[in-house]
Amino acid sequence: MRLTEEALLERIRSGKLIEGPEYATERYLEGLKRTLIVSADTELISAPAYFRAAQDAPNINAYISATGIIQDELGHAHIAYRLLRDLGVDTDALVFERDPKEFKHPYAFDVPLESWTELVVANAFYDRAGFVLLGDVYRHTSYAPWKRALVKVDREENFHLRHGERWMEILAQDPDKKKELQRAVDWMFVLTLEWFGLPDNLKRHTDQIAYGLKGLTNDQLRQEWMKTAVPLCERLGLRVPAHYEPDLGQYVIDVPFPAEFDAEKKQWLFEKGPITWDQVLARWKARGPANEDLVKAIQRGYERIRKTLKA
Repeated sequence: MRLTEEALLERIRSGKLIEGPEYATERYLEGLKRTLIVSADTELISAPAYFRAAQDAPNINAYISATGIIQDELGHAHIAYRLLRDLGVDTDALVFERDPKEFKHPYAFDVPLESWTELVVANAFYDRAGFVLLGDVYRHTSYAPWKRALVKVDREENFHLRHGERWMEILAQDPDKKKELQRAVDWMFVLTLEWFGLPDNLKRHTDQIAYGLKGLTNDQLRQEWMKTAVPLCERLGLRVPAHYEPDLGQYVIDVPFPAEFDAEKKQWLFEKGPITWDQVLARWKARGPANEDLVKAIQRGYERIRKTLKA
């Protein structure tokens, strides 16, 4: 017999972990599934996104490092999908039969990474976002199987963002490469700010905190990301549209946010002023220019096997 909502919440508040679905309520499991799907899709779609840009690696050692990161990301996706399978989700259908627009990864991955410079900025920004998000889950999640699995993930995501930092430092020493680096930072910084989702006052699923699926709110996580991303860029002499405000004790975004984004040109239209989060959600739902290519890169083999077996 499953726990009641009251008994489950009392268990979580007392610091006890949920060891499996049989110890949870349906509402808890639905919230857990939503969270795991976003995590799994994000890790999975990063593999073809990173692989495309890795073709521009400056040497074989750099390429090997990039493919190692890609392998890690696939492993992280496998962990989250396996947890979903244990919760009764048909993960084959989820991965191989979903429409590309139905994937739940951040919109940032739908904007194609087309160079080594953009790849390492993605490691420094996107993997930092993953490190912040999953690090928070690792420290606070009430779901024991995920907490144990994230020990490995947490360490590997830290390696990924350090790889991005190291290469940004290398590229920043070359004036021409630094200009290219700045162009990547200009569009990727604000996309990563979006990564953390709706501001707290507009958040639609509030049970993640109550159920102990994560510890910090979206706005708090955004601040955690800026605490290290902004100083990194400032140290390298790169401009970012955010600064620390001592009187507030937090980072302040210096441009309209959210704002309209031209994905084809990889350009923010800040001059048009702020837009609503409903407009952002519409852009996310429509997906970006690389969405179908990235998802089909994953689904293609499955589709070919299915057609062959049918024939």
